[in-house]
Amino acid sequence: MRHNHPVPKPRTGLVAALDIGTTKVSCLIAKKDVDRPARIVGIGHHASKGVKAGLIVDMDEAEHAIRAAVEAAEQMAGENIRTVTVGLSGSCFASRLVSYDISISGHEISDQDLKRILDINRLAQDIPADREIVHAITVGYSIDGNRGVHDPRGMFGDRLGVNLHVVSATKNAIKNLHTCIHRCHLEIDELVVAPFAAALSSLVGDEKRLGVTLVDMGGGTTNISVFFDGGLVHTDSIPVGGVNVTNDIARGLSTPVAHAERMKTLYGNAMPSPSDDHEVIKVPLIGEEQTGEANPVPRSVLVGIIRPRIEETFEMIRDRLDAAGFGKVTGPRLVLTGGASLLPGVRELGGEILEKQVRMARPRPIEGLAEAASGPQFSTCAGLLDHALKTPNSSMGRTWRPQTTESGRFGRLGQWFRENF
Repeated sequence: MRHNHPVPKPRTGLVAALDIGTTKVSCLIAKKDVDRPARIVGIGHHASKGVKAGLIVDMDEAEHAIRAAVEAAEQMAGENIRTVTVGLSGSCFASRLVSYDISISGHEISDQDLKRILDINRLAQDIPADREIVHAITVGYSIDGNRGVHDPRGMFGDRLGVNLHVVSATKNAIKNLHTCIHRCHLEIDELVVAPFAAALSSLVGDEKRLGVTLVDMGGGTTNISVFFDGGLVHTDSIPVGGVNVTNDIARGLSTPVAHAERMKTLYGNAMPSPSDDHEVIKVPLIGEEQTGEANPVPRSVLVGIIRPRIEETFEMIRDRLDAAGFGKVTGPRLVLTGGASLLPGVRELGGEILEKQVRMARPRPIEGLAEAASGPQFSTCAGLLDHALKTPNSSMGRTWRPQTTESGRFGRLGQWFRENF
Protein backbone atom coordinates (compact mmCIF):
# COMPACT_ATOMS: atom_id res chain seq x y z
CA MET A 1 0.00 0.00 0.00
CA ARG A 2 1.47 3.36 -1.05
CA HIS A 3 1.28 6.21 1.47
CA ASN A 4 1.03 9.77 0.18
CA HIS A 5 1.81 12.19 2.99
CA PRO A 6 0.98 15.85 2.44
CA VAL A 7 4.01 18.06 1.93
CA PRO A 8 3.80 21.28 3.97
CA LYS A 9 3.87 24.50 1.99
CA PRO A 10 6.85 26.88 2.25
CA ARG A 11 6.43 30.21 3.98
CA THR A 12 5.27 33.10 1.82
CA GLY A 13 5.18 36.86 2.31
CA LEU A 14 7.79 38.74 4.36
CA VAL A 15 10.15 36.64 6.47
CA ALA A 16 12.81 38.16 8.74
CA ALA A 17 15.91 36.84 10.51
CA LEU A 18 17.83 38.51 13.35
CA ASP A 19 21.33 37.55 14.48
CA ILE A 20 22.33 39.28 17.73
CA GLY A 21 26.09 38.90 17.89
CA THR A 22 28.74 40.23 20.23
CA THR A 23 30.20 42.63 17.66
CA LYS A 24 27.28 43.22 15.28
CA VAL A 25 23.51 42.81 15.00
CA SER A 26 22.31 41.70 11.55
CA CYS A 27 18.80 41.64 10.13
CA LEU A 28 17.72 40.17 6.80
CA ILE A 29 14.22 40.49 5.35
CA ALA A 30 13.16 38.26 2.46
CA LYS A 31 10.04 38.20 0.33
CA LYS A 32 8.71 34.83 -0.75
CA ASP A 33 6.10 34.52 -3.45
CA VAL A 34 4.40 31.28 -4.35
CA ASP A 35 5.69 31.20 -7.93
CA ARG A 36 9.30 32.38 -7.47
CA PRO A 37 12.30 31.85 -5.16
CA ALA A 38 12.79 34.00 -2.09
CA ARG A 39 14.66 37.27 -2.60
CA ILE A 40 16.28 39.60 -0.09
CA VAL A 41 14.45 42.93 0.11
CA GLY A 42 15.98 44.35 3.31
CA ILE A 43 19.46 44.27 4.85
CA GLY A 44 20.42 45.99 8.08
CA HIS A 45 23.37 45.70 10.43
CA HIS A 46 24.65 47.77 13.31
CA ALA A 47 27.51 47.64 15.79
CA SER A 48 26.40 45.49 18.71
CA LYS A 49 26.31 46.73 22.28
CA GLY A 50 25.01 45.17 25.46
CA VAL A 51 25.99 41.66 24.33
CA LYS A 52 28.90 39.66 25.74
CA ALA A 53 29.91 36.17 24.59
CA GLY A 54 26.60 35.90 22.73
CA LEU A 55 24.39 36.72 25.74
CA ILE A 56 22.53 39.96 26.54
CA VAL A 57 24.16 41.79 29.46
CA ASP A 58 22.65 45.28 29.00
CA MET A 59 19.00 45.39 27.94
CA ASP A 60 18.94 49.08 26.93
CA GLU A 61 22.06 48.95 24.77
CA ALA A 62 21.05 45.68 23.14
CA GLU A 63 17.60 47.10 22.39
CA HIS A 64 19.15 50.18 20.74
CA ALA A 65 21.41 48.05 18.51
CA ILE A 66 18.57 45.70 17.51
CA ARG A 67 16.25 48.61 16.70
CA ALA A 68 18.91 50.24 14.51
CA ALA A 69 19.59 47.05 12.52
CA VAL A 70 15.89 46.18 12.09
CA GLU A 71 14.90 49.73 11.13
CA ALA A 72 17.66 49.84 8.48
CA ALA A 73 16.38 46.58 6.98
CA GLU A 74 12.76 47.79 7.13
CA GLN A 75 13.67 51.05 5.44
CA MET A 76 15.35 49.20 2.61
CA ALA A 77 12.39 46.79 2.29
CA GLY A 78 9.86 49.61 2.43
CA GLU A 79 7.74 47.56 4.82
CA ASN A 80 7.65 46.85 8.56
CA ILE A 81 8.03 43.41 10.09
CA ARG A 82 6.25 42.04 13.14
CA THR A 83 7.98 38.71 13.79
CA VAL A 84 11.57 37.51 13.48
CA THR A 85 13.44 34.22 13.59
CA VAL A 86 16.21 34.80 16.14
CA GLY A 87 19.52 33.06 16.75
CA LEU A 88 20.45 31.80 20.20
CA SER A 89 24.16 31.78 21.01
CA GLY A 90 26.56 31.63 23.94
CA SER A 91 26.94 29.25 26.84
CA CYS A 92 23.20 29.11 27.60
CA PHE A 93 22.41 26.07 25.44
CA ALA A 94 23.34 22.41 25.87
CA SER A 95 23.22 19.50 23.45
CA ARG A 96 22.56 15.79 24.06
CA LEU A 97 21.51 12.68 22.17
CA VAL A 98 18.69 10.57 23.61
CA SER A 99 17.27 7.27 22.36
CA TYR A 100 14.43 5.00 23.40
CA ASP A 101 11.94 2.57 21.87
CA ILE A 102 8.32 1.49 22.23
CA SER A 103 6.39 -1.71 21.46
CA ILE A 104 4.29 -1.68 18.28
CA SER A 105 3.26 -5.37 18.41
CA GLY A 106 3.92 -6.13 14.74
CA HIS A 107 1.34 -3.75 13.27
CA GLU A 108 1.91 -1.19 10.52
CA ILE A 109 3.59 1.94 11.86
CA SER A 110 1.34 4.99 11.64
CA ASP A 111 1.35 8.67 12.55
CA GLN A 112 -0.11 7.69 15.90
CA ASP A 113 2.96 5.57 16.70
CA LEU A 114 5.24 8.50 15.90
CA LYS A 115 3.21 10.73 18.19
CA ARG A 116 3.57 8.12 20.91
CA ILE A 117 7.35 7.72 20.58
CA LEU A 118 7.90 11.48 20.30
CA ASP A 119 6.14 11.99 23.61
CA ILE A 120 6.86 15.46 24.92
CA ASN A 121 6.34 14.50 28.54
CA ARG A 122 9.03 11.84 28.25
CA LEU A 123 11.53 14.43 26.97
CA ALA A 124 10.50 17.08 29.48
CA GLN A 125 11.17 14.75 32.42
CA ASP A 126 14.85 14.54 31.46
CA ILE A 127 15.33 18.33 31.21
CA PRO A 128 16.24 20.28 34.38
CA ALA A 129 13.55 22.66 35.65
CA ASP A 130 15.64 25.73 34.84
CA ARG A 131 15.99 24.80 31.14
CA GLU A 132 13.73 24.91 28.11
CA ILE A 133 13.84 22.64 25.05
CA VAL A 134 14.69 24.65 21.93
CA HIS A 135 15.07 21.84 19.37
CA ALA A 136 14.33 18.13 19.30
CA ILE A 137 15.66 16.84 16.00
CA THR A 138 15.08 13.26 14.85
CA VAL A 139 18.48 11.85 13.89
CA GLY A 140 16.98 8.50 12.82
CA TYR A 141 14.62 5.67 13.64
CA SER A 142 15.13 1.94 14.12
CA ILE A 143 12.75 -1.00 13.68
CA ASP A 144 13.51 -4.14 15.70
CA GLY A 145 17.04 -2.84 16.27
CA ASN A 146 17.73 -2.15 12.57
CA ARG A 147 18.96 1.43 12.31
CA GLY A 148 19.09 3.90 9.46
CA VAL A 149 15.32 4.27 8.99
CA HIS A 150 14.41 7.84 8.01
CA ASP A 151 10.62 7.44 7.83
CA PRO A 152 9.17 4.32 9.48
CA ARG A 153 5.54 4.96 8.51
CA GLY A 154 4.02 2.10 6.52
CA MET A 155 6.64 -0.40 7.78
CA PHE A 156 6.06 -3.33 10.18
CA GLY A 157 7.91 -4.39 13.32
CA ASP A 158 7.67 -5.25 17.00
CA ARG A 159 9.68 -2.35 18.44
CA LEU A 160 10.09 1.19 17.10
CA GLY A 161 13.11 3.17 18.29
CA VAL A 162 14.15 6.79 17.79
CA ASN A 163 17.36 8.80 18.21
CA LEU A 164 16.78 12.44 19.08
CA HIS A 165 19.18 15.33 19.32
CA VAL A 166 17.77 17.54 22.07
CA VAL A 167 19.04 21.10 22.44
CA SER A 168 17.96 22.96 25.57
CA ALA A 169 18.73 26.44 26.88
CA THR A 170 18.41 28.22 30.21
CA LYS A 171 14.98 29.75 30.74
CA ASN A 172 16.49 33.04 31.92
CA ALA A 173 18.53 33.51 28.72
CA ILE A 174 15.39 32.84 26.64
CA LYS A 175 13.34 35.25 28.76
CA ASN A 176 15.97 37.97 28.38
CA LEU A 177 15.93 37.50 24.62
CA HIS A 178 12.12 37.55 24.44
CA THR A 179 12.00 40.68 26.63
CA CYS A 180 14.57 42.54 24.55
CA ILE A 181 12.85 41.66 21.26
CA HIS A 182 9.46 42.60 22.72
CA ARG A 183 10.84 46.01 23.74
CA CYS A 184 11.64 46.53 20.05
CA HIS A 185 7.92 45.93 19.30
CA LEU A 186 8.67 42.57 17.68
CA GLU A 187 7.76 38.98 18.47
CA ILE A 188 9.98 35.92 18.15
CA ASP A 189 8.58 33.57 15.52
CA GLU A 190 11.19 30.88 16.20
CA LEU A 191 14.39 30.47 18.20
CA VAL A 192 17.21 28.63 16.42
CA VAL A 193 20.57 27.91 18.02
CA ALA A 194 23.31 29.75 16.12
CA PRO A 195 25.48 26.73 15.17
CA PHE A 196 22.44 25.04 13.60
CA ALA A 197 21.66 28.22 11.63
CA ALA A 198 25.24 28.64 10.41
CA ALA A 199 25.21 25.05 9.16
CA LEU A 200 22.00 25.62 7.20
CA SER A 201 23.64 28.33 5.09
CA SER A 202 27.18 26.93 4.88
CA LEU A 203 27.14 23.14 4.45
CA VAL A 204 26.36 21.04 1.38
CA GLY A 205 24.45 17.75 1.37
CA ASP A 206 27.41 15.40 0.91
CA GLU A 207 29.28 16.99 3.83
CA LYS A 208 26.33 16.36 6.15
CA ARG A 209 25.93 12.78 4.94
CA LEU A 210 29.61 11.82 5.12
CA GLY A 211 30.29 13.63 8.43
CA VAL A 212 31.59 17.14 9.04
CA THR A 213 32.45 19.58 11.81
CA LEU A 214 31.41 23.19 11.24
CA VAL A 215 33.16 25.90 13.24
CA ASP A 216 31.55 29.34 13.11
CA MET A 217 34.11 31.83 14.44
CA GLY A 218 32.33 35.00 15.54
CA GLY A 219 33.28 38.08 17.52
CA GLY A 220 32.51 36.84 21.01
CA THR A 221 31.70 33.15 20.51
CA THR A 222 32.91 30.20 18.48
CA ASN A 223 30.00 27.91 17.65
CA ILE A 224 30.39 24.25 16.72
CA SER A 225 28.01 21.88 14.96
CA VAL A 226 28.64 18.24 14.06
CA PHE A 227 26.81 16.30 11.35
CA PHE A 228 26.83 12.56 10.80
CA ASP A 229 24.77 10.50 8.35
CA GLY A 230 22.85 13.61 7.32
CA GLY A 231 21.74 14.60 10.82
CA LEU A 232 22.82 17.27 13.31
CA VAL A 233 24.20 15.22 16.22
CA HIS A 234 26.00 17.82 18.35
CA THR A 235 26.16 21.57 18.98
CA ASP A 236 28.41 23.57 21.28
CA SER A 237 29.57 27.13 21.92
CA ILE A 238 32.87 28.44 23.27
CA PRO A 239 32.98 32.00 24.70
CA VAL A 240 36.01 33.13 22.67
CA GLY A 241 36.22 34.85 19.29
CA GLY A 242 37.73 37.68 17.30
CA VAL A 243 37.21 40.17 20.15
CA ASN A 244 39.62 38.18 22.31
CA VAL A 245 42.32 38.42 19.65
CA THR A 246 41.79 42.19 19.37
CA ASN A 247 41.96 42.61 23.17
CA ASP A 248 45.17 40.55 23.32
CA ILE A 249 46.76 42.87 20.75
CA ALA A 250 45.56 45.98 22.60
CA ARG A 251 47.00 44.71 25.91
CA GLY A 252 50.20 43.32 24.45
CA LEU A 253 51.09 46.46 22.50
CA SER A 254 49.47 49.05 24.85
CA THR A 255 47.41 50.42 21.99
CA PRO A 256 43.73 51.50 21.84
CA VAL A 257 41.24 48.74 20.94
CA ALA A 258 40.25 50.51 17.70
CA HIS A 259 43.89 50.54 16.55
CA ALA A 260 44.33 46.91 17.65
CA GLU A 261 41.36 45.90 15.47
CA ARG A 262 42.80 47.84 12.54
CA MET A 263 46.22 46.22 12.91
CA LYS A 264 44.66 42.77 13.15
CA THR A 265 42.71 43.39 9.93
CA LEU A 266 45.58 44.94 7.95
CA TYR A 267 48.64 43.03 9.18
CA GLY A 268 47.37 40.11 11.28
CA ASN A 269 48.24 36.49 10.58
CA ALA A 270 48.04 33.32 12.64
CA MET A 271 51.01 31.81 10.77
CA PRO A 272 54.53 33.29 10.85
CA SER A 273 56.48 34.11 7.68
CA PRO A 274 60.20 34.84 7.08
CA SER A 275 59.52 38.52 6.32
CA ASP A 276 57.80 39.23 9.66
CA ASP A 277 60.97 40.51 11.38
CA HIS A 278 61.71 42.97 8.57
CA GLU A 279 58.22 44.51 8.32
CA VAL A 280 57.70 47.25 10.92
CA ILE A 281 54.26 48.44 12.07
CA LYS A 282 53.71 51.82 13.72
CA VAL A 283 51.66 51.29 16.87
CA PRO A 284 49.93 54.30 18.53
CA LEU A 285 50.13 54.12 22.33
CA ILE A 286 47.14 54.45 24.67
CA GLY A 287 46.73 58.09 25.78
CA GLU A 288 49.11 59.43 23.16
CA GLU A 289 46.86 59.29 20.08
CA GLN A 290 46.68 63.12 19.88
CA THR A 291 50.46 63.61 19.83
CA GLY A 292 50.84 61.28 16.86
CA GLU A 293 53.63 59.36 18.58
CA ALA A 294 53.86 55.71 17.59
CA ASN A 295 55.97 52.79 18.70
CA PRO A 296 57.63 50.84 15.83
CA VAL A 297 56.97 47.10 16.28
CA PRO A 298 58.06 44.22 14.01
CA ARG A 299 55.17 42.30 12.48
CA SER A 300 56.57 39.15 14.13
CA VAL A 301 55.48 40.56 17.52
CA LEU A 302 51.90 40.96 16.25
CA VAL A 303 51.89 37.40 14.90
CA GLY A 304 53.36 36.23 18.21
CA ILE A 305 50.30 37.66 20.01
CA ILE A 306 47.68 36.39 17.56
CA ARG A 307 48.88 32.82 17.04
CA PRO A 308 48.64 31.60 20.69
CA ARG A 309 45.03 32.82 20.97
CA ILE A 310 43.97 31.08 17.73
CA GLU A 311 45.87 27.95 18.79
CA GLU A 312 44.10 27.98 22.15
CA THR A 313 40.71 28.37 20.44
CA PHE A 314 41.23 25.34 18.20
CA GLU A 315 42.64 23.33 21.11
CA MET A 316 39.48 24.15 23.10
CA ILE A 317 37.36 23.01 20.13
CA ARG A 318 39.35 19.76 19.91
CA ASP A 319 39.03 19.10 23.65
CA ARG A 320 35.28 19.84 23.68
CA LEU A 321 34.69 17.54 20.71
CA ASP A 322 36.77 14.76 22.30
CA ALA A 323 34.91 15.14 25.62
CA ALA A 324 31.56 14.84 23.81
CA GLY A 325 32.75 11.78 21.87
CA PHE A 326 32.76 13.45 18.45
CA GLY A 327 36.48 14.06 17.98
CA LYS A 328 37.14 11.39 15.33
CA VAL A 329 33.81 9.86 14.35
CA THR A 330 32.79 12.65 11.97
CA GLY A 331 35.63 12.09 9.52
CA PRO A 332 38.36 14.39 8.25
CA ARG A 333 36.17 17.30 7.13
CA LEU A 334 36.27 20.72 8.81
CA VAL A 335 34.34 23.74 7.51
CA LEU A 336 35.15 27.21 8.82
CA THR A 337 32.87 30.24 8.63
CA GLY A 338 32.20 33.42 10.62
CA GLY A 339 33.98 36.77 10.56
CA ALA A 340 36.96 35.68 12.67
CA SER A 341 37.75 32.89 10.18
CA LEU A 342 38.79 35.58 7.67
CA LEU A 343 42.04 36.20 9.57
CA PRO A 344 44.91 34.88 7.40
CA GLY A 345 46.48 31.69 8.72
CA VAL A 346 43.36 30.53 10.60
CA ARG A 347 42.56 27.88 7.98
CA GLU A 348 46.06 26.38 8.09
CA LEU A 349 46.24 26.43 11.89
CA GLY A 350 42.78 24.89 12.26
CA GLY A 351 43.62 22.04 9.91
CA GLU A 352 46.91 21.42 11.71
CA ILE A 353 45.48 21.31 15.24
CA LEU A 354 42.22 19.45 14.47
CA GLU A 355 43.95 17.21 11.89
CA LYS A 356 41.24 17.75 9.31
CA GLN A 357 40.83 18.95 5.72
CA VAL A 358 39.54 22.52 5.83
CA ARG A 359 37.07 24.36 3.63
CA MET A 360 36.22 28.04 4.05
CA ALA A 361 32.47 28.66 3.72
CA ARG A 362 30.22 31.62 3.11
CA PRO A 363 26.40 31.67 2.87
CA ARG A 364 24.87 30.18 -0.25
CA PRO A 365 23.77 32.92 -2.69
CA ILE A 366 20.25 34.31 -2.27
CA GLU A 367 18.71 36.67 -4.79
CA GLY A 368 19.11 40.25 -3.61
CA LEU A 369 21.84 39.53 -1.07
CA ALA A 370 24.44 42.24 -1.64
CA GLU A 371 28.12 41.33 -1.82
CA ALA A 372 28.75 43.32 1.38
CA ALA A 373 26.35 41.05 3.29
CA SER A 374 27.34 37.73 1.73
CA GLY A 375 30.60 37.09 3.59
CA PRO A 376 31.24 34.43 6.26
CA GLN A 377 30.28 36.93 8.99
CA PHE A 378 26.66 36.70 7.76
CA SER A 379 26.44 32.88 7.74
CA THR A 380 24.32 32.67 10.90
CA CYS A 381 21.84 35.34 9.81
CA ALA A 382 21.50 33.79 6.33
CA GLY A 383 20.94 30.40 7.96
CA LEU A 384 18.23 31.81 10.21
CA LEU A 385 16.49 33.17 7.15
CA ASP A 386 16.90 29.82 5.39
CA HIS A 387 15.32 28.07 8.38
CA ALA A 388 12.41 30.51 8.42
CA LEU A 389 11.75 30.12 4.69
CA LYS A 390 12.02 26.36 4.38
CA THR A 391 9.37 23.84 5.17
CA PRO A 392 9.79 22.07 8.53
CA ASN A 393 10.10 18.76 6.67
CA SER A 394 13.65 19.44 5.50
CA SER A 395 16.71 17.24 5.07
CA MET A 396 18.10 18.65 8.31
CA GLY A 397 15.70 16.53 10.35
CA ARG A 398 12.30 17.29 11.80
CA THR A 399 12.37 19.69 14.68
CA TRP A 400 9.78 21.16 16.99
CA ARG A 401 10.11 24.28 19.05
CA PRO A 402 8.11 24.60 22.27
CA GLN A 403 6.11 27.71 23.02
CA THR A 404 7.69 29.87 25.72
CA THR A 405 4.71 32.14 26.31
CA GLU A 406 2.06 31.81 29.00
CA SER A 407 0.02 29.50 26.77
CA GLY A 408 2.21 26.59 27.80
CA ARG A 409 5.65 25.10 27.26
CA PHE A 410 4.66 22.70 24.54
CA GLY A 411 1.80 24.55 22.86
CA ARG A 412 3.29 24.21 19.40
CA LEU A 413 3.61 20.42 19.40
CA GLY A 414 0.26 20.00 17.65
CA GLN A 415 1.36 22.45 14.97
CA TRP A 416 4.64 20.53 14.52
CA PHE A 417 2.81 17.27 13.89
CA ARG A 418 0.36 18.91 11.51
CA GLU A 419 3.29 20.36 9.51
CA ASN A 420 5.33 17.15 9.42
CA PHE A 421 2.85 14.30 9.42
